[in-house]
Amino acid sequence: MSNYILLTGGAGYIGSHTALCLVRAGYKVISFDNYSNSSDEALKRVEQLSGEKIVTITGDIRDQAALTAVFSQYTISAVIHFAGLKAVGESTQLPLHYYDNNVAGTITLCRVMRHFNVKKLVFSSSATVYGDAKEVPIKESAPRSATNPYGQSKLMIELILEDLVKAEPDWSVALLRYFNPVGADISGLIGEDPNGIPNNLLPFIAQVAVGKREQLSVFGNDYPTPDGTGVRDYIHVADLAKGHLKALEYLQQHQGIEAINLGTGVGYSVLDMVKAFSARNQVAVPYKIAPRRPGDIASCYAEPTKAKQLLGWQTEKTLADMVQDTWHWQSQNPNGYKS
Repeated sequence: MSNYILLTGGAGYIGSHTALCLVRAGYKVISFDNYSNSSDEALKRVEQLSGEKIVTITGDIRDQAALTAVFSQYTISAVIHFAGLKAVGESTQLPLHYYDNNVAGTITLCRVMRHFNVKKLVFSSSATVYGDAKEVPIKESAPRSATNPYGQSKLMIELILEDLVKAEPDWSVALLRYFNPVGADISGLIGEDPNGIPNNLLPFIAQVAVGKREQLSVFGNDYPTPDGTGVRDYIHVADLAKGHLKALEYLQQHQGIEAINLGTGVGYSVLDMVKAFSARNQVAVPYKIAPRRPGDIASCYAEPTKAKQLLGWQTEKTLADMVQDTWHWQSQNPNGYKS
């Protein structure tokens, strides 16, 4: 296998775990990342864990010359496209920044890929493309809509890639719609290291548990769910990384475009997560109930059958694994990669 897999955003949370999974499966990996929300320390630790070298290149996916240089220097067989801004709240404040980075960046990437005749692409999409789904569990065929610029940018990219494959049927594209990635590598060496205040529940819980934050705010306890708090489908990042490996293998054999949910098919509430974290790790997680946030939905979990049928993939990690691995990472690295 002399060809490389290019990971845009390869130093990020999901990118670094996928890099580790690919290297362990015998692939050669290039990470292309501008480090706007990631650390090169993550890839150093991936090398430490795997004993293999990763080619790391600093660059921005909007920079056509920088991408062209990478494709000129290395023989690349496929791209896994993680690079993107991902904070829902921030996207409502900076919509142009989000559309420029996520949408324009993807168009630039696809232009360069086409120029070098690299037509296998795994795209990091999101369950946000389902908007406020009318039915759960959510199937891939559910209507798409978005409630914020972040989700809108993911949806736009899906539509652009669908049009591209219609026009050029020799492309092979997987749209992986993630639900809620959590957890960390079992070693505790790599994990989620958010900038500033975490946008996601589990890193926030972990930072409260480690003493970085005073308490967790639970936004709304009057939703139509078993305990009134929002229900989500949490998927361990190690399972998610394997989903990318399986998608890559699938694209070697198939042309066209497929949208595939990556989730467990099980929903847990905010309070389920707090209690599981506290019980498994024997740490206190103080919380208070706060008003609902605009744009939050009551319940969202995947119908994951298609991933099993198409990719032969399903999740293996349990809720206990998710909270234990998160705490292992956070307690060893209280300040993330700066620890």
